[in-house]
Amino acid sequence: MTKSYRTIRNTTTGTMGSTGLSTGAILTAIGLAASFFYVRARTKQAERENPPLGKFVEVDGVRLHYLERGTGPTLVLLHGNGVYSKDFETSGILQRAAEHYHVIAFDRPGFGYSERPRSTVWTPDKQAALLHRALGQIGVESAIVLGHSWGTMVALAMGLQQPGFVRGLVLLSGYFYPSMRLDAFTLTQPAVPIVGDLLRYTVSPLITRALWPGMTKRMFAPKPVDSRFNAFPVWMALRPKQLRAAAAETALMIPSAASLSKRYAELKVPSVIVAGTKDRVVDAGHNSERLNERLAMSQLELVPGVGHMSHYAHPDRVMAAIDDIAAQVGEPAHMRTPEAEALARASESGV
Repeated sequence: MTKSYRTIRNTTTGTMGSTGLSTGAILTAIGLAASFFYVRARTKQAERENPPLGKFVEVDGVRLHYLERGTGPTLVLLHGNGVYSKDFETSGILQRAAEHYHVIAFDRPGFGYSERPRSTVWTPDKQAALLHRALGQIGVESAIVLGHSWGTMVALAMGLQQPGFVRGLVLLSGYFYPSMRLDAFTLTQPAVPIVGDLLRYTVSPLITRALWPGMTKRMFAPKPVDSRFNAFPVWMALRPKQLRAAAAETALMIPSAASLSKRYAELKVPSVIVAGTKDRVVDAGHNSERLNERLAMSQLELVPGVGHMSHYAHPDRVMAAIDDIAAQVGEPAHMRTPEAEALARASESGV
């Protein structure tokens, strides 16, 4: 009887455990489904509220979106990881630069409204080559290139690949040398095939949204988050496709910097390096100061008490860096308007 009782008891326990697992699986599935529909709704809402306001160009089967403003010498803006070209608009750099330059601000592959085919590993070199071909297709023959954060590696790669095209570089808060980074191991899951796809369309956007205030606080620290950044559309950055691009670029940071850093001595274009001394995202000493020592034609602008978002904290210094490069390469920083140009020609001809 005792043996029979124990058999019945074990069978009952097994049944209860199985039922518990089934209930857990059902609740998990319901939670993932609810997250999926919520993320899809917020993604569609974000894109409705923030439609593409620029132009599109297709290069090698990749459709790229870019903003184009102003006239004068061409200035190309390359944003950092996690944001898109809108960041240059909310900071005001796009509008200020467009007063004197022909400004082209790309959504880099996978960000904003630009595509990022999975068939390519989008290293800085790959992105630089693609964007250079895009600029040629647009009709740009030469340009000053400004990069912020991750975008500085793309700018450097373009300068190394196309020294005849790139007139000069402005490098803001850049990551130039490999270092141990916790985010390289903790924020890359959305880029992992299959598992990452499931996460990107369900829980990753919700987790990232919860972390967003802390992330932005760290980017702007030690200063408070700039009020202009409140206009940046958070859910555009949380869309599944952009989370994949951001995670992939986080994973590529260390190997990309390691590869590029071997070639910095080959750079043949003038550069201005701008960095905040209190940057908590990218250490200025390890990166910007070290790069300045390595480059033959560079100058370093260290901004005291400023963090990673130097283009918000000191836009005047950023504009001064752009103007300095323009002056070095013989580009007039402040071009005359078409009306002033017509009057000048008329005066010269005696009309």
